[in-house]
Amino acid sequence: MNNPVTIIGAGLGGLVLARVLSGHGMPVEVYEAEATAAARSQGGMLDIHDYNGQLAIEAAGLTDEFRRIVLAGRQAMRFLGTDGTVLFEKGDDGSGGRPEVQRGDLRRILLDSLPTGTVRWAAKARTVRGLGHGRHAVTFADGSTVETELLVGADGAWSRIRPLLSDAVPEYTGESYVETYLYDATTRHPRAAKMVGEGSMYAPSATEGIVAHRESGDTLHAYVSLTRPLDWFDDIDFTDRATAAARIVQEFQGWAPELTALITDADGGPVLRPLHALPLGHRWDHVPGVTLLGDAAHLVAPNGEGANLAMLDGAELGKALAARPGDIEAAIAEYEQAMFPRTAEVPQDEELMASIFGDTPPASVLALLAEEGERP
Repeated sequence: MNNPVTIIGAGLGGLVLARVLSGHGMPVEVYEAEATAAARSQGGMLDIHDYNGQLAIEAAGLTDEFRRIVLAGRQAMRFLGTDGTVLFEKGDDGSGGRPEVQRGDLRRILLDSLPTGTVRWAAKARTVRGLGHGRHAVTFADGSTVETELLVGADGAWSRIRPLLSDAVPEYTGESYVETYLYDATTRHPRAAKMVGEGSMYAPSATEGIVAHRESGDTLHAYVSLTRPLDWFDDIDFTDRATAAARIVQEFQGWAPELTALITDADGGPVLRPLHALPLGHRWDHVPGVTLLGDAAHLVAPNGEGANLAMLDGAELGKALAARPGDIEAAIAEYEQAMFPRTAEVPQDEELMASIFGDTPPASVLALLAEEGERP
């Protein structure tokens, strides 16, 4: 094809697709709403799995670059009770299949791998319309328009491209995260640092939970989970850090203070992150000249797979297009028919534990999950 593939969204999935296509000499353009690559924080840690995310990185030809950004020791993990009791702990001996990296570092190596000018920044898609014969026109916030014979929506949960293919809209899952950061943790927040350990820490309960990661630069990044209606948060002023933290920590009565310090002692946040999802098994009938990847296609609540699946989507679509340069529609159909079943199921607790621990997850952790699942 001579006309550039047009990708809306410079997240990990869209960038992997761009990298694979450019590596095969195919023209590609990426349009991103953010003003620059550094316009906002790119989030925290990602564990990149050997059965999907790492395959995408290999397809992009960036395995060596990836290895250089892996944070040694961060595959260590521990599960705690709400009283701070360690139920299970596992160190990182370097043999695990889920190395941890900072999302921003991973995005950077993808951006650096692309030809100059591939990504058009400050290009927020406003409207999109079909032109017939598989062509589409995208109009941006500044009034400019691009026409393309292959449009890929890699623009996340609230995709502007999805309505071309589906009427599905993300719905609130009933759970929200409240995100916090603690900096210089070892010296300034030793209680919380001890609880988190060297890698990841999980402290689940029936309707609340705390997950935290030790990131680069001695930073603790916590996700405080609350199963509450969305309007429950309306009366919390998240612009007032102290007041918001004090209100959130009220929901953790009886928890160990070393754990709730991840809320009360935070240097950054709390920031509300409501969780939304598309219908499980979301799919669509083929529409010429357009497709989706990542959260635009199969948004679910966080389960450890989202970024990995988005990157694999990008790699698989790129490989299909490269293998069929003269037949876009066959390439899209091949990609979609493989992607739909791959993303149709959310792993259950036992499957998630097995993917982390192997065939014999620790009985203490499975018992905790079973106990919490039985609570009203």
